[in-house]
Amino acid sequence: MNRAAGSCIIAVVVLGALNSAWAQADAGYPSKPVRVIIGFAPGGASDLVGRLIAPPLSEQLGKTFVIENRGGAGGTIGLDYVAKAAPDGYTLGLGSSGNLVMAPHLYAKIPYNVQKDLIPISNVVVSGYVIALNPTVPARTVAEFVKLAKASKNKLTYGTSGAGSTSHIAAELLRSAIGAEFIHVPYKGTGPALTAVVAGEIDLMVADLTAALPHGKSGRLRLIATVSSRRASAAPELPTMAESGVKMPAVDGRQGVVAPAGTPREIIQRLHTAIITILKNPDVRQRFALMGFDTVGDTPEQFSADLKRDGDVFGKIIRQAKIEAN
Repeated sequence: MNRAAGSCIIAVVVLGALNSAWAQADAGYPSKPVRVIIGFAPGGASDLVGRLIAPPLSEQLGKTFVIENRGGAGGTIGLDYVAKAAPDGYTLGLGSSGNLVMAPHLYAKIPYNVQKDLIPISNVVVSGYVIALNPTVPARTVAEFVKLAKASKNKLTYGTSGAGSTSHIAAELLRSAIGAEFIHVPYKGTGPALTAVVAGEIDLMVADLTAALPHGKSGRLRLIATVSSRRASAAPELPTMAESGVKMPAVDGRQGVVAPAGTPREIIQRLHTAIITILKNPDVRQRFALMGFDTVGDTPEQFSADLKRDGDVFGKIIRQAKIEAN
């Protein structure tokens, strides 16, 4: 046997041994606690979703899933940490539309590439966005609101949770779709912006349903429609904009699990199967619904396609409206 042939055989044997070791490691996954990184502070939508799915994930897979908040820079700090983590399944991220879809268009430069550095595992839930009016605004339907908005000519004021936030981009999509002009009043968070609508400081907000729903139920806000792709299970009486005769891109606030690129396919599949099993549980679905979330549980390929489509839509309006992050 010549030296080249011998070296080739040794390489094949070594590679086979490595593949066997990796396969055994994947089969035993997880063998230690798993960290789930949230790119936002405790109490937000991503944090709520992460803390709801972590306990059943721990039960399904036999090891503790620990939530770790690493907030800042619109959620990009946390997602960058995930992108740079070892691709072994022990550091995951709970990403949102904010840091998965909008950040690449809002910031001149971010330290990760969603398509290259992360693997989508599953979109866990979507949260609807609704048009929330102060009750003194004389509009009870979408048709009445569109008529009022066009006649007001820069008199209606809308709040957002900050420049470049989902609520800001949703309002710009609405404004563009109905051909009206509003005055933008940014706030430092959804809570302060909704409080301002309730108090009558501003007229409206295109708000996350999870935050707006309690005010709507109490009568402090008037919710007239959802700008999302479907009616929300928590507020099925609210029509979509499409049902109301307004053509505009849907705004779905996505919350999904991602892993660092290079994570073995077997681990991705194991995590995906566990998430789907959890989301089929009626108790879990009901708990999400009570918070204003609708469960999804799609495939990695479907999640990836939705993120790309949202990026194309949101990126276009961000450029047209010259929106910049705070």
